[in-house]
Amino acid sequence: MLIKPLVQRAGCALVLALLSANGAAAEGKPRLILQITVDQLRGDLLQRYFDEFGPDGFRYLMENGVYYDNAHHAHANTETVVGHTTLATGAHPAAHGMVGNLWYDRKEGRTVYNVEDPDYPMLSDGAGVSAKTEIDPTQLAAGTDGRSPRAILTTTFSDELSIATQARAKVFGVSVKDRGAVSMAGHTGKAFWFSKAAGQFVTSSYYYDAYPGWVTDWNAKDLPKRYSGTAWELLHPIESYLFAERDDQPWEPEFAGFGRVFPHPFSTEDDPYFTTLLTVSPAGDEITADFAKALIAAEELGDDEVTDYLSISFSATDYIGHFFGPSSLESEDNLLQLDRTLADLFAFVDAEIGLDRTLIVLSADHGTPEAPGYLQELGQLGGYVAPDEWDTTAAAERIRERFGIAGKLIEGYDHPYLNLAEETLSIEGVDPVELQTAIADELVALDGVAYAVPSARLREGSVPDNALTRAVLNNYNPDRSGDIYVVFNPGWFIADFDGLSVTATHGSPWRYDSYVPIIFAGFGLTRQPVSRRVLTVDVATTLSAVAGARPPDGAAGEVLREVVGH
Repeated sequence: MLIKPLVQRAGCALVLALLSANGAAAEGKPRLILQITVDQLRGDLLQRYFDEFGPDGFRYLMENGVYYDNAHHAHANTETVVGHTTLATGAHPAAHGMVGNLWYDRKEGRTVYNVEDPDYPMLSDGAGVSAKTEIDPTQLAAGTDGRSPRAILTTTFSDELSIATQARAKVFGVSVKDRGAVSMAGHTGKAFWFSKAAGQFVTSSYYYDAYPGWVTDWNAKDLPKRYSGTAWELLHPIESYLFAERDDQPWEPEFAGFGRVFPHPFSTEDDPYFTTLLTVSPAGDEITADFAKALIAAEELGDDEVTDYLSISFSATDYIGHFFGPSSLESEDNLLQLDRTLADLFAFVDAEIGLDRTLIVLSADHGTPEAPGYLQELGQLGGYVAPDEWDTTAAAERIRERFGIAGKLIEGYDHPYLNLAEETLSIEGVDPVELQTAIADELVALDGVAYAVPSARLREGSVPDNALTRAVLNNYNPDRSGDIYVVFNPGWFIADFDGLSVTATHGSPWRYDSYVPIIFAGFGLTRQPVSRRVLTVDVATTLSAVAGARPPDGAAGEVLREVVGH
């Protein structure tokens, strides 16, 4: 077992107390709350590969913690920043405001990226850390490399922890993705993310005036360089894998020489795609975990009675799922390798702090659909939606004639929101409810569209009360959401991720995208599987109860009684 003998730490009396009940089983509060978010970890995948995991990673959590196997996000747009911020705040996007990775800002007249902030540019330390991180295709509209959490409209759990401890709690967020780190660190913590352009972990001037010495030292190791000229190899003999026969599927896209068959070569460090390829493999998570361990040691997390907080978001599952699909040899091997990375991380935390003094919570920002090519082999539904191929000419003319619109009708479409042109919205005598409803009726006639929900009808409460519309309502923020929310048919989606053609992508309100695991472990918790339906907004509320902090401002969740012992 990873956990050191408890009798060596606290004596027999405390051992009996730890074993007797869940929740506040350990005396006082945890020294560290370690929140792990596995990007795109659909809820069933841990059960699928349970027998292949080692004893000290995922299985340690599942066999020694409170495992909620029927947990879901309750919002419609299951994208990265939406799920992360929901886990961080305990609020729905309607309250926390992060309604999508991108949204159209009417005041600025452009599409914005969720954590962009021109007031806080990337930080340079003069020692090789690039002052400008890359802006991937989803961020091109931002026009700035500055980053901050200021777009988050409510407090996060980590903010409330800072408030409750008079800022004595040390609060950090780490991820390959900027949005994965910034959202979890909240407004009061410090965030670091991996710059593919620099091949290093970076931050912005919102957090620091200069890099801490330990960050400069870690970056100077140039850990990514160790992968130069190597390849992503299978962890085990191929015949031992469930998806052994899926090592070359025709629907998997080729990308930068990475190939569709193992081994997947990383190329060399002078290749412009070198660091990107690392993140589309278990190497991305290994690098993230190594940085997180350096942070724990250098910042002395868990070294005093004040509860500290560290969020680590592992992104490789997401990137690999996009390119290869969740039911692929690549995705299977990645989870087995992440299992080892977690086991190593837990062993490190145990040695530095003690798992009996650490509360671990693991969840995911969203799930994922299956690759349509895989589903079609099995005779199931699924396919790709191509909005660029929609013929909307006749539909647009019908709308123009009915409402007397002569000018521009549509401003743009940042999925899942369709935005109407400002000049159309301001036409005197045009009822916005009637206009949006008419356009929504035209949209549902297009290939692949299941529902189109007008925001004007959400505002006046005139939509059917069902699970789907409640999820869309939970995603609706009047200042950021578009005019019509578009939902594709189950199993159907646009095959695009960050401007690249991919195998699978998430973002729908359907069960495969909302379904995630929630597991609490460590800090005296014992095995307790729970199949009651719970929501991801419950996580931050429960952490607040454990830490003795106020729930975040917009928190909508319930305290999970199995964790707090109530």
